[in-house]
Amino acid sequence: MTSSPAALRSRDNDHVWHPFTPMSAYRDEGAPIIERGEGFHLIDVEGRRYLDGISSLWCNVHGHRVPEIDAAVRDQLDRVAHTTLLGLSSPPSIDLAARLVQTAPEGLNRVFYSDSGSTAVEAALKIVYQYHQQKRSNPQHRDLFATVGGAYHGDTIGSVSVGSIDLFHRTYGKLLFSTVSVPSPTALRYPEGFTSETFVRHCFDEVERVVAENHQRLAAFVIEPLVQGASGILVHPPGYLKHVREVTARYDVPLIADEVAVGFGRTGTMFACEQEDVRPDIMCLAKGITGGYLPLAATLVTDAIYEAFLAEPAEGKTFFHGHTYTGNPLACAAALASLDLFEQNDVLANVRRNEQILAECLAPLQDHPHVAEVRQKGLMVGIELVADRETLEPFPAERRTGHRVTLAARRRETIVRPLGDVAVLMPAPAMPGDLVRRLCVTISEAINDAVRY
Repeated sequence: MTSSPAALRSRDNDHVWHPFTPMSAYRDEGAPIIERGEGFHLIDVEGRRYLDGISSLWCNVHGHRVPEIDAAVRDQLDRVAHTTLLGLSSPPSIDLAARLVQTAPEGLNRVFYSDSGSTAVEAALKIVYQYHQQKRSNPQHRDLFATVGGAYHGDTIGSVSVGSIDLFHRTYGKLLFSTVSVPSPTALRYPEGFTSETFVRHCFDEVERVVAENHQRLAAFVIEPLVQGASGILVHPPGYLKHVREVTARYDVPLIADEVAVGFGRTGTMFACEQEDVRPDIMCLAKGITGGYLPLAATLVTDAIYEAFLAEPAEGKTFFHGHTYTGNPLACAAALASLDLFEQNDVLANVRRNEQILAECLAPLQDHPHVAEVRQKGLMVGIELVADRETLEPFPAERRTGHRVTLAARRRETIVRPLGDVAVLMPAPAMPGDLVRRLCVTISEAINDAVRY
């Protein structure tokens, strides 16, 4: 097949269905076809070079074509590319599980592998549901999950059930199991009768009320610690995560921490739970786990949960769940190399420096007439665009103002992707500070372009 840019674009339009992409518009826009990467840049088939401003959908950590990760994957290729964890094992999957346990909050001693953030959450939901029926002390049938309003935890049916972004999830309503939710404790918009301060207090109180009223049915409380990523980079107030942990612990409700987006340095620490000294019962990992190289996910659980599945085979207490490429050796090798680089290059110190650079460089946008709010936690930034800053009136949906930011940034050789009309920045944790500054300049210029009528 010919690989000229025109031929590739024609085959792309004819055959590829892109995720979360309005295909009728995509076909007309001539989006970059990425051929290779160098450091923190992506190069398309026409030779144009772009700064990767969203770390390849929030997963790249150390840049592209990292020699140490490349070497780890090549070395593993000389051994075996894939085998199964169904009844067998492999050195990379064993070593990575031990490293994850060593790195994660204390008590998460068992690692169940899967392939993506959605499947990590799906596994967590099924594990905890089965756990309650098999636990040795007071087995119960608990069939309800508590979530935070506006949640996004993935695209499989279980993870959609614990999500509540109407645009993404409303079509599948009749397929989903029921949940209860507490309001998201963010105060840009709040119901009539509240101030921003009283609404946040109300959100704290609702955690107590909802858990107290439903604890006998609650299989778990599911939360993205500190930041609700796909909800628009909604940053929770200090103490909220700790409050959720304290309430759930008091009522014996397991806490599932979805660290898929916020883990591996995104919020300033290796895992977001660390910042409030929270130890969840289950933690879901993906995205940055391999440095952004290969699909891999992990669901970490406590010994107490794991032991509920230990019995003679005939008792049927096995966790009958898994994926063909679970614990893929190539992906595990990449993940081990990535964790080594976190230590060798002191990546978390770089995150802290870049967190400050982002805050300083984006500060002028706080007064922009079409910016409702600049939300930031660590390297996660969401800039919400509105037609009227005073009334918070949104731009018309058909205008696709957030997408206009994407197009304007692309003209400036930078890749970003919005969440609706929230412009998102997500530089890789290891990105040099000068590139982070350039990213800030580009997004500010792109926003100015996008809001012009």
